[in-house]
Parts: sequence; C-alpha cells; structure tokens
Amino acid sequence: MAFEVADAYDRFMGRYSVPLAPRFADFAGVVAGAHVTKARSAHASTDRVLDVGCGPGALTAELVHRVGAPRVLAADPSAPFVAAARQRCPGVEVVQAGAESLPWPDDTVEVALAQLVVHFMTDPVGGLREMGRVTRPGGTVAACVWDLAGASGPLSPFWAAVHDVAPDAPDESVRPGATEGDLGRLCVEAGLVVVDEGSVEVRVDHPSFAQWWEPYTLGVGPAGDFVAEADAATVEAVRRRCLDRLGDPPAPVRARAWAVRARVPGS
Repeated sequence: MAFEVADAYDRFMGRYSVPLAPRFADFAGVVAGAHVTKARSAHASTDRVLDVGCGPGALTAELVHRVGAPRVLAADPSAPFVAAARQRCPGVEVVQAGAESLPWPDDTVEVALAQLVVHFMTDPVGGLREMGRVTRPGGTVAACVWDLAGASGPLSPFWAAVHDVAPDAPDESVRPGATEGDLGRLCVEAGLVVVDEGSVEVRVDHPSFAQWWEPYTLGVGPAGDFVAEADAATVEAVRRRCLDRLGDPPAPVRARAWAVRARVPGS
C-alpha cells in the first residue's frame, strides 16, 4: 500500500482531500483569528493545532491559512510526505511519527485533527488516545474517514466496478471508521467524550474519464494495489465498467466523509 510519493498521492487523493480540508476544519471548530476554536477554554495553555497523518499537507495548509504557521504542528509516518509538507508549509513543525506515538508532551495543543487517517492507523483506538494525550483537557480531537462502506465515498464507483468484475476482491469497507457511527465508537474506546458526529461532503468535477482513471494506475493505497496486482484483462474490465458507470466526462463526484468531534476529559 504505497503512500510514499507525494505527487502521486496528490493526483490520486489530493483532488478530494484538498477541498475536504476546509469543510473538516469547520466541523472541528478551527476558526481564523485570535482564538483557535469556537469553544476555547479560559484556562487553555496553548492555542496550537495538530494535523495527525498530515500526508503532503492538504489539511496542514488549510490550518496555516486559518491560524498561522507558528501555531500548527503536523506529523506523518512517511518521510517523503513529511518532506513535502515541510516544503509546502514553511514555518510548520512537521515531524516523522505515527499517530500511535506522537513526540510531543501532554497538553501541547488545543485541537488535534486526523483527516482521512484513522482507517490506516495500526491501532486506531491507540492513535486517538494519543491524540487526546497531547491535547489539553477540554480540547478537541476530531477525525474523518471517507464513507468506504457505503456508496458515497470518492472511491465508491471504482470499488463497485471491481466487485462487478471480481466479487471476492477485498476492498476498504471493513476499515475502522468506514461506517456511520464507527468513529464515535472508537473515540469512546479511546477515553474521549463525543460531542458531535456527522459527515462532511465535497463535490469534485473531472474534465474527462481519462483524467479520473489515470490516478488509479499510480499504485496509491488499496485501490492502486488492486490495479497494480490484477492481470491486464481484469484491469481493463474494471476500467470499462467504471466508464459505463460514470460516462465521459464523468458526472460530478459527490464524496462524503464520516466525521466526529470529541472532547478530552478533565476540563
């Protein structure tokens, strides 16, 4: 499951994660100006925000736009993604680290966010618990994951076509956070207090079917793994099924991500 080449990731998922970032930041309550969140506590020790699993920096850049680079921290386990995020977001402290082992002390930030990350964590509950540890009491932990188990994720047309051709092919529907309510359950298990559960949506237009399809050939994520590992006839059959479903140019892709906002106990 390749998450090592920033340009390939941008072409594959960045087309959806970039427009998702401002909507997710709104859901998490991160607002521009002197106060980071809408419900900032009077005894907050910090007004910094943390992007966990930042990738090449889609959400990181949005947080910089809202609160300024000195207030933003970011982490990702991929060295190439860390390098890309540092280049794209100068002034942000970006470190190479997984969600389950963040390098900052307790109560470092006011808000910790994980956009499109929980379903790839080795230990989702541990990762969310660690996000809570570095967030001050009363602060916010927020996460979102595409609707991978339903029909409204950005990759849903692809996986539907795959299952038309290869019904037993594994997909992403069983990943943590992929179903409605699952993120809230994981937050509760991590010792957090769920404040709000909902969804955030984006609409993405693709100028041609070829432009929509090409990023699937770049080997990014489980979908890229399927294309890379399947034989040529299967891949072509999937491509044709996608074309039949979407048309050329494709209809606008309306993608939904499940989202949760939780509070760190103790305030």
